[in-house]
Amino acid sequence: MILDFLFQLGYLGLFLISFLAASIIPLSSEIFVLAMPPLGYNIWWVGIIATLGNYAGALTNYYIGLKGSDIAIGRWFEIKPEQWTRASNFYQRWGPVALFFSWVPFLGDPLTAVAGAFKMNIWTFTFWVIIGKGIRYVVLLGFAEQITNWFT
Repeated sequence: MILDFLFQLGYLGLFLISFLAASIIPLSSEIFVLAMPPLGYNIWWVGIIATLGNYAGALTNYYIGLKGSDIAIGRWFEIKPEQWTRASNFYQRWGPVALFFSWVPFLGDPLTAVAGAFKMNIWTFTFWVIIGKGIRYVVLLGFAEQITNWFT
């Protein structure tokens, strides 16, 4: 199974699943992230690598939005019109700060593509996406750590 293979890859597998989860492919990295510390992986490295993988996936969406569906990957991964409209309206209302919510399911992936379509500055994009995705993993891992401590 593919998840077994990704677990065997360790941190590289974590990066790949986090990357794919931030793309248009409907995957979730949370279970993978939560499973790694109990298996002996460093909790800080798990958070950092998951954040970087998720950012790389968001950056791919950004470039799809920037270049349009003419680039090869954009031909296979399509954002539904209603998701695009919702993300565009959210972005127009909140501006770059909206990218803090790039981790939100069904909104985050189109939101990062909309930022590319609107030609947002890459450094502004990077700042807000890494802050949002990073805080999400810190909270997720911190919560999991607290739960684990209650039972040990």
